[in-house]
Amino acid sequence: MVQQAKKTINENDELAAKNTALIDGVRKFALSVTDLEIDLIDRINPFGEAYAILAKSMSEERLKLVAEAIAAKRVNLTVEEARELAKRARRFKQERGRLPSLTAADPWEKRMAEGVAFLQRKVKEENNG
Repeated sequence: MVQQAKKTINENDELAAKNTALIDGVRKFALSVTDLEIDLIDRINPFGEAYAILAKSMSEERLKLVAEAIAAKRVNLTVEEARELAKRARRFKQERGRLPSLTAADPWEKRMAEGVAFLQRKVKEENNG
């Protein structure tokens, strides 16, 4: 049967052309798509994969600690400003029962936390030499 079908296809070229018409159409479409030069990458995040791994293996609390440590490194204050902010942060803690957070939505609370973080970083630097 297979030999008879092959013989029929070989004898009738029109039938063979109909069988490949769909494939030929797909090839034309596929080639036209590959010829397009479109850059859909807005920007590359080199840390995206590492962040995804950390997000799966670390708790929310740990990720907040990492975010606070990064935010603390960005703080640029004088020692006097930081001391004043630390005094206000102490009052904040007495009033609310917690320290100000570097990730707080309130800009004033965030500023007080930056002052505390700045002083903590300075103390560590002095202790380490």
